[in-house]
Amino acid sequence: MAERSRAAAFGRRAEAAAARYYQQRGCRLLAHNYRTRLGELDLVLLEGGTLVIAEVKARAGYDTGWGSPGAAVGPAKQRRLLAAARQYLQTSPYRELPVRFDVVEVTPAPAGGFAVHCIRAAFEG
Repeated sequence: MAERSRAAAFGRRAEAAAARYYQQRGCRLLAHNYRTRLGELDLVLLEGGTLVIAEVKARAGYDTGWGSPGAAVGPAKQRRLLAAARQYLQTSPYRELPVRFDVVEVTPAPAGGFAVHCIRAAFEG
């Protein structure tokens, strides 16, 4: 159980690092861990006139045998994100804006903290 709570804490810190990444670039955070019956959206942001749905994937490092964090966002995960995004948009005041789906890879930085790599427009909705 301690391993699970450690992993959850790592994931929360990684999502916070990804949110800061966007905010430092002028984005406004609209929702964090937005839950729908069809899935969860890690980050929902406003960047100018674009709504950004960001899926955050964190790894303790690339040497885990799992590959890059973004590799975990395959077709099935993309379908779940699209379904959750459609549900979010039904009640959103931003539903008329164009939507971009990013995948954000977060790994520990050698000097401490996190390295954040954003794959903009990682897939189409």
